[in-house]
Amino acid sequence: MKEITSAIDRKRKSAAIKTVIVTICKDSASLGIFKKIFPHHLSLINIIEKHISIKISFWIKTLNLQSNNCLMSTTLYSSPIFGPVHSRRLGVSLGINLMPADGKMCTFDCIYCECGRNAEHRPSSRRPTRKEVFDTLYECLERMKTEGPEPNVLTFAGNGEPTAHPEFPEIMDDVISLRDRFFPNAKVSVLSNATRITDRKVFEALLKADNNIQKLDTVDIDFIRVLDCPKGNYSLEDTIEALKAFNGHVIIQTMFLRGLCEGKDMDNTSDRFVSPWLDALAQIRPSKVMIYTIDRETPEKGLEKSLPETLDSIAEKVRERGIDVSVSY
Repeated sequence: MKEITSAIDRKRKSAAIKTVIVTICKDSASLGIFKKIFPHHLSLINIIEKHISIKISFWIKTLNLQSNNCLMSTTLYSSPIFGPVHSRRLGVSLGINLMPADGKMCTFDCIYCECGRNAEHRPSSRRPTRKEVFDTLYECLERMKTEGPEPNVLTFAGNGEPTAHPEFPEIMDDVISLRDRFFPNAKVSVLSNATRITDRKVFEALLKADNNIQKLDTVDIDFIRVLDCPKGNYSLEDTIEALKAFNGHVIIQTMFLRGLCEGKDMDNTSDRFVSPWLDALAQIRPSKVMIYTIDRETPEKGLEKSLPETLDSIAEKVRERGIDVSVSY
């Protein structure tokens, strides 16, 4: 009887999932039509997008999909522009995604990435060209100038490592020129995993960003290979040397978390990891450190948020080194 009941429950859940998927697809299709008919109604488009997002979140929780591994929640962003969105660390942010909209391309394959794992989300479309980025950003900023909202920041982020785009240095110049034209008080930020900062042109382009935000989750290379899963040649020593070469024009962003991944303890908040990380910060001398933890569903299901008191304790140790720090719980 238990087996029969379980089978019925699975069948009901499967039917419910199909219903949810059909509903979401219809909503998304309607949104696409609305965008074409009313491309300038940015505020209303944002409301509709938020409504669809809330609906998806509601059904995920209601059907308990996460615990049953029936559906993996993955966030992929529009390309080349998405948002504006409210960032925990940056405020009202207009996103610049230099990767394809239908998949992920990244030099890391982080087990906590909201965009999912690389192999599971390979794109079929190409990256946007420099001209496509310029034209789309121009139209968006022109619309926001008359309709709002005013962005606090233009942020290179999205479905992978932005500095891996072959035209990143030139696109950086374009973004700065458009920022100066439409919203001169807005900042230009780059969220990067630091894998490309040893490239001279990329390094020089990052010096032009107001917020040059580079990832350094730990200085334990074995842990990096499990947590961040770098692709291709990656040298931790070269990365730290390049971070030092910014001479303070860099913000270090670090993910702290707990839990398990394939049976391995993924807690990087102990002194074993924090102490050498602090020593590296003392050498890099960043203008700021951003400490954060998991905020969304992760590809690896065994990961957990770090406790607020743990993050606060680490932040205090950073302050003791004379470095500004912010914490996102």
